[in-house]
Amino acid sequence: MILIEGLRKSYGALKAVDGLSVEVRPGETFGLLGPNGAGKTTTLHCVVGALSPDAGRIVIAGETDPSRPSVRSRIGAAPQALALYPELSAEENLRFFGRLYGLGGARLRERVAWALEFAGLTERRRDRVAVYSGGMQRRLNLACAVVHDPAVLLLDEPTVGVDPQSRTRIFESIDALRREGRTVMYTTHYMEEAQRLCDRVAIMDGGRILALDTVDALITRHGGPSVIDAEVDGRAVRIETSSPNEEVAKLASAGRLGRLRVDRPDLEAVFLALTGRTLRDE
Repeated sequence: MILIEGLRKSYGALKAVDGLSVEVRPGETFGLLGPNGAGKTTTLHCVVGALSPDAGRIVIAGETDPSRPSVRSRIGAAPQALALYPELSAEENLRFFGRLYGLGGARLRERVAWALEFAGLTERRRDRVAVYSGGMQRRLNLACAVVHDPAVLLLDEPTVGVDPQSRTRIFESIDALRREGRTVMYTTHYMEEAQRLCDRVAIMDGGRILALDTVDALITRHGGPSVIDAEVDGRAVRIETSSPNEEVAKLASAGRLGRLRVDRPDLEAVFLALTGRTLRDE
């Protein structure tokens, strides 16, 4: 559904995207993870046609040149910077974006009503967006991206700065879109989001893909060992192992097992192993 081959984009001497190639399968939720400045947002901007790449090829549902209206109509984008008009209501925002994509009449009314319900904003549909909470605005931002019923969704940090209830609602909304067969490309800094939502994940840094696979496969390959902290017959034991269940069984048979804690590697461990622990402030 989304094919990126040899994508390059530079800003002067800075190589924001450096020969990136990836394929997102139809109906897949694909996570693009990376530290600040890794090139994630630039990649999405090229995919949606907002930026022209210096080199490479992007194919959306078999069509090249995503800047063409016929291709863009098949894409929904929820940018990290909210794309909303604060002095308009939720309903007015949705009508505006629906019209941009050629909706009108009964079809527009139907999609606006659907999008309001999708975002959980039906009862607040006539309130100005300026008075909405951050979580409500994020939910509306996502609803505006899907009001025209696109097959492909590009979501750039869709839960940044939201409350737990809104984050859960956004998760449920993305799950619902996935069940409908939408293809989703998703960037986030939250490892637990990618682990929960994504079929596959690519970890990106310096404009390049460092690793790409399912979450479980990435953890197995790059996450490092599990760590067991236990107490056996009053003696403290610490073990690093790739087979924690077997080691726990051995400890249990070796004596009286007291305190026991097993820390298994997760996607965050993979991320830090591949991108390092140095702070990225820009």
